[in-house]
Formats: sequence, C-alpha cells, structure tokens
Amino acid sequence: MGHVARFDRYMLSQLMVLFGFFSFVLVMVYWINRAVVLFDQLIADGQSAVVFLEFTALSLPAVIRLALPLAGFAAAVYVTNRMTSESEMVVVQATGYSAFRLARPVVYFGLIVMMLMSVLMHVLVPRSLAQLDVRQAEIAQNVTARLLTEGRFIEPTDGITFYISDITPSGELRNIFLSDIRNPESHVTYTAAQAFLIRTQGDAQLVMINGLAQTLRTADQKLFTTTFDDFAYNIGAFIQISPNKGRRASQVGTFELLGASLALQSETGQSAAKLLAAAHDRFSQSVLGLVASMLGFAALMVGGFSRFGVWRQIVFAIFLIIVIKAVETVGLNMARQDASLWFMSYLPSVIGIAIVWCLLFASTKPYLLKRRPRFEAQP
Repeated sequence: MGHVARFDRYMLSQLMVLFGFFSFVLVMVYWINRAVVLFDQLIADGQSAVVFLEFTALSLPAVIRLALPLAGFAAAVYVTNRMTSESEMVVVQATGYSAFRLARPVVYFGLIVMMLMSVLMHVLVPRSLAQLDVRQAEIAQNVTARLLTEGRFIEPTDGITFYISDITPSGELRNIFLSDIRNPESHVTYTAAQAFLIRTQGDAQLVMINGLAQTLRTADQKLFTTTFDDFAYNIGAFIQISPNKGRRASQVGTFELLGASLALQSETGQSAAKLLAAAHDRFSQSVLGLVASMLGFAALMVGGFSRFGVWRQIVFAIFLIIVIKAVETVGLNMARQDASLWFMSYLPSVIGIAIVWCLLFASTKPYLLKRRPRFEAQP
C-alpha cells in the first residue's frame, strides 16, 4: 500500500504545481485586461494609483473564479499527457491498476479545486463585488475627483463642458472654462483667470474670480458679455449621481438568495426563479471545478499508447468542456424561467460526472472501443 500512497502523492503534487502555474497565467491574462479598463476609467478621471490598486484588488476574486476551473482542466490534461508520453501511466496500469484507481489522486485534486471555488463563489466574490459597488458609488459622489482634472475638457453631464488649465498645491484653479448649453434658448460660457471650489451645506460651489460671462441668445444669435470680479456657480446641481438602487444578485449571500424573499426580489429587481438559479449556480460552479479536472484526466485515458502522443484525446477533452458549458447555459436558462426547475442549475455537473464515469469505464474495457489495452506488451 505504501507505493500506492506514494503514487497518489506524486501525481497530486504534479497536479498542484501545474495548477498553480496555469492559475497564475490565466489570472494575469484576465487581470491585465480588467486592469486596462479600470486604468482608463479611474486614472483618466483623476483618481490616484491607490484607488486603482484597490479597485483591481476588489475585482480579483471574480477573475480568479473564471480562471480556476480552466487551470484545473489544463493541469489535469498536461500531467496526464506527460505521464502517458513518458510511459508512467503504462507502467502503473501494467501492475493492474484500473483507470478508476488511477483517478483517485485526480479526485483529490478536483476536490481541492472545488473547495477553492466554493470559498470564492459563496464568500469572496459576493463580498468583493458589494464592496466594489460601494466604492464606485463613493467615487461617483466625489465631485472634486470628477471635475478637478488638469488640461482636459470633461463633460460631467449633457450640455456642460468644463476645463481647468492648472491646479496649484493650495487648491487654486487657474484659467477656467465652463460652457453651459443646456438651455436651448441661450448658451452661456464662463471664463475666469482663477477659481476655488467651495462646499456649502453639502453642495459644491465654483467661485470664479476676474472672469467673463458670454451669453448667446440662439433666437437671433446675439451675444451678450458680462465681466465680474467674483461669481459663484453651483456645480453640484449638474452632477447627476445615480441613486443607490440596492444590491445586485451577485452581491447577495448564498443563503439569502436561497430564501428569495419578496424584499430581496424588490431590492434586486429579480424574480424568485432568477434568485434561486443564481444561488444554486454557485454550488454548481463549485462542483464544475471538480468536473473540469476529472474530464481532463478521463478523456486522455481513452485511447491506446501512441508514439505520436494523445493530441486527439486533448482535442476531445476540449470539445467536452465546450459541451458542458453549452449544457450549463441551457440548464441555467431553464432554472431562471421557473423557480420549480432550480435543479436544472446542476445539469452540467450531473452530465459532466456521468461523462467522466463513462470515459473511465470505457478505458477499462478496451474492446468497447476496439483498441488494444494501454498496458499490452509490445513484441
């Protein structure tokens, strides 16, 4: 039994090492794509690098959730392929171990992936998305961050164009341009040498010093100009802050989703069927972490030894993953339409496990596929 346990530990260690490598690569690919979008949204809007790092960190659990099942699948395929090409699988099978017995370390590995997915799906992802939504609301309400951008024309709302040439360390705004064309009958443009942003009673006032107001009457295209020593403009009035509409289903805890109360339906704007489907999909996604790993192993166990490798089995394994994802879409759509069909969320997991069992069974019965056993001695 000692050599059996050593084999399990050996294969499991190989799977974990490759899983860590593929997870890192996939997470970095997803994360870089996400980071580029966040960089454009935050840095270009005047946010600091600290805010950018905070937002990318909060979006990381959702990225990892996408990467882990693929990393588990890739690790299982790579390790099984390497052990097959180096005849390790052939040697072990020649000692009498069936494909089901060889699958034990892969099952252990899949259970680890499933536990990691469970933590992500039920804890980290909902909490990170909820916190991300809170921080986005705070940023949206930060008038200073939205307006105080040097050397760039910005449009905080339709009909308003704002420009600042320079901002001094003391908070003085220099060379101000403000265009207000919201009124179709008259367009007003303000320019000033300097200005200050002042908050009064929860509102924001732009106090411009030594400026000029130009009013264009659109009916007859007449222009009126007015100089001023100081003028206060309420910029808080045209900053449209979207009200908090409540949590989304992705931000709600799993057990709360399973309750699907009327209050939660009203808050999220989702039906009971969609809330239940979202809750059960989290469990299903966790199980798919196990299924993906097992599919990668089982698909490569079907087929005899070949000096040309197992590339056909690898293509077959990828095809099976595509089939599982298609079944997932069908099952989830059915669950979202009828609350009584919540169990359809588990359809991809059930079918995936059934496919794995059939593949492992077929690999123990070579005559079913009309092939020679993998462990048959060569003359």
